[in-house]
Amino acid sequence: MSMNNQGRPTGVGTSDFTSTSGSSLLPNEPLLFEIGDREHSGVDLPDVAIDGSFLGGFERQSEIDLAGLTEPETLRHYVRLSRLNYSIDSGMYPLGSCTMKYNPRLNEKMARLPGFADIHPLEPVSSVQGALAMMDELAHWLLTLTNTAAVCLTPKAGAHGEMAGMMAIKAAQDAAGQGHRKVVLVPESAHGTNPATAAFLGYSVKAVPARDDGTVDVEAVKAALSPDVAAIMLTNPNTCGLFEPEVIEIAAAVHAAGAFFYCDGANFNAIMGVVRPGDLGIDAMHINLHKTFSTPHGGGGPGAGPVVLSAALAPFAPVPFVKKGDGPLALAEHAEGQHLGRITAFNGQMGMYVRALTYMLSHGGDGLAQAAKDAVLNANYIAARLERVFSVPFPGQPCMHEALFDDSFLEGTGVSTLDFAKALIDEGFHPMTMYFPLVVHGAMLVEPTESESKQTLDRFCDVMLELATDARAGNAARFTSAPLNAPRRRLDETRAARSPVLKWERQEPLPAAAE
Repeated sequence: MSMNNQGRPTGVGTSDFTSTSGSSLLPNEPLLFEIGDREHSGVDLPDVAIDGSFLGGFERQSEIDLAGLTEPETLRHYVRLSRLNYSIDSGMYPLGSCTMKYNPRLNEKMARLPGFADIHPLEPVSSVQGALAMMDELAHWLLTLTNTAAVCLTPKAGAHGEMAGMMAIKAAQDAAGQGHRKVVLVPESAHGTNPATAAFLGYSVKAVPARDDGTVDVEAVKAALSPDVAAIMLTNPNTCGLFEPEVIEIAAAVHAAGAFFYCDGANFNAIMGVVRPGDLGIDAMHINLHKTFSTPHGGGGPGAGPVVLSAALAPFAPVPFVKKGDGPLALAEHAEGQHLGRITAFNGQMGMYVRALTYMLSHGGDGLAQAAKDAVLNANYIAARLERVFSVPFPGQPCMHEALFDDSFLEGTGVSTLDFAKALIDEGFHPMTMYFPLVVHGAMLVEPTESESKQTLDRFCDVMLELATDARAGNAARFTSAPLNAPRRRLDETRAARSPVLKWERQEPLPAAAE
C-alpha cells in the first residue's frame, strides 16, 4: 500500500450553489416548535392526577402543545440564537442620539451582590438601609453633576422621566393659578420624544425653527413666548450634535415670561462633569442612566430615567424618595403637601442604580469629565475623517458627541441613506441613526461614545469612505440589494408594514392524495 502523494488543492473554486441553511457560523435557526415535536420529550415525568376544582373552571381544555426537546437540542438552539445577536460586547454601535457606550463588567459584578440583587421592594425599611444609602448617594451624584435641588429616581426610562418632569411643571403652574398655560415650545432640533410627551399631558405643541447653523433661534423663542406658554423643551447639546450657544439667554427669556425650562438629558454624556445644566437655567431634566452612566439598554425594561428638578419644582417631586434625619434613613412613600404622588408602583430599578453608581465611583468626578471630553473628541475625529467625502449640513463648527451628515453626497447615485446603512451591515458594522434629526434631509447621525478606540474608529471610517466611494462610482447594486451577508436579507418594507406575520402557526398536514 503506497502513501497518498496527491496534495490538497489550494485554489478557490467557483460554484453557483446557495446555501438554504445559512453559513456554518450564522445558521438560519428554526423555531423550537420546528425542531421538536409533541410526541417526544427529553425529560421523563410521571403522570399526575390534577383536580381541576382548584382552578375554578380555568383548567386547560386542550393539549399544551409544547415542543419536546432533548437537552443538547435545547442548548444548541439558544447558543446558535446568541450568535445571531449584535451587542455592545461584540461591536461598535454608532447610533446617534442613543449613546451606546460599553457596560463595564464591574457594574454587573456589583449589581449581582446578594444585598442588592436579592432584596424585595416590600421589605421593612430597617432591613434595607444599605440599599437606601446607595440610592441616596446616587441622588447626591446626580444633583452635584447637574446643580439642581431635587431628584426623583423612580422613572423607568428617559421618556418616563421626561413625563415626570413635565408633570411637575404642570403641577407647579396649577398650584400658582397658571393652569391656563397650555402651550409648550419645542425646537425643531429637539429629541424626538419631546412633542409626544407634551401632547400626552394635554399641551399644544408649537415648533420653534432652527437657524441655518442648526441651533435654536433665540429671537424665534422670544417671539413665540406668550402668557399661554407653559414651558420650552430644549435638548442641549441638541440632536444635531451641537451645543446651544445662547441657552442662558433662552432660559432667561423663558423665565421672564413665567414659563419653565425643561431640558432633555438624552445627550448629557457630552457635557457631564464639564457643564452643570442647573448653571444654564434649567428647571427639569431627565437623565438616561443607560446612556450616560453605562447601564444596559433595556429594550423596554429594565431601565431608569431619573429626573432632576430646580428649587422652584422641588416641592412637586414624586414619591418615593429617601429622607435623611438624625436616625436611620427613611423612605417618603406618601404624597405630602404638593408632592405629585407615585409615578411607579415601587422604588425604581435597583439594578440600574447600582450599575450607575458603580460607574460614577469608579471614574470619580474628573473621570466622568474625561469620558465626556473623549466622547466629543471621538465624534470630531470621525467628522474630520469623513467630511472630505461626506456632506456636512452645518459646516465650519465643531460637533459635540455626535457627527451629523446628510445625503447630498449620494445625489445621482441611486443610493439612499437606507441603502447605505444596509451595506454597512455587510461590512460588519451596526448602522448609524438614519433620517434623524428631521431637520436634515437623509440624515446620518453617528455617535461613537468614549468607549471606542482610535483603531475601531479608523476601521469604521475606512469602511464608510470605501462605501461612499463605491456608491459615487456607480455601483448601486451593492447597496440596493444589501445586506447580503447578514442572517436575514432586507425586508419587503411595504409588506412588513401592511401584512406583518406576528405569530407562528403550525402548518396542518396536507390530506393524502386519493389513490
